[in-house]
Amino acid sequence: MKTSARNCFAGSVSRVTQGAVNDEVELTLPGGQGIVAIITRASSEALGLKEGAKAFALVKASSVIILTDTSGARFSARNLLAGTVAQVREGAVNAEVDIELPGGDTVVAIITMESCRRLALRAGQAATAMIKASSVIIGVPA
Repeated sequence: MKTSARNCFAGSVSRVTQGAVNDEVELTLPGGQGIVAIITRASSEALGLKEGAKAFALVKASSVIILTDTSGARFSARNLLAGTVAQVREGAVNAEVDIELPGGDTVVAIITMESCRRLALRAGQAATAMIKASSVIIGVPA
């Protein structure tokens, strides 16, 4: 599979909660963290999603928000993937930030240089990637 989405997380379906229109699908990643997606029920059925099924989650790098301090904060976004900044590539306008997760997955985020400076992002720093469940696309192996 080839895709323009910078983030592709392979995992197993750990839960499917069916709704009238949308389903909530949770994948467990190799490092034990979960990623939740909200997809249409028709898509869930067409993909044959059920507990234990192999699946993957796609997320555009521009849909990832980076947090460096979550103490006491509460968010409506369902996905908080904690890890360590592996690399920061600075550009004129944006920065590309890689966050390594337990288990070996990496989350890539594209953020503004202003945000990168304000957060003082650097390799080795603890960081959390925040992703709305509605920004996650689910696929299954062909």
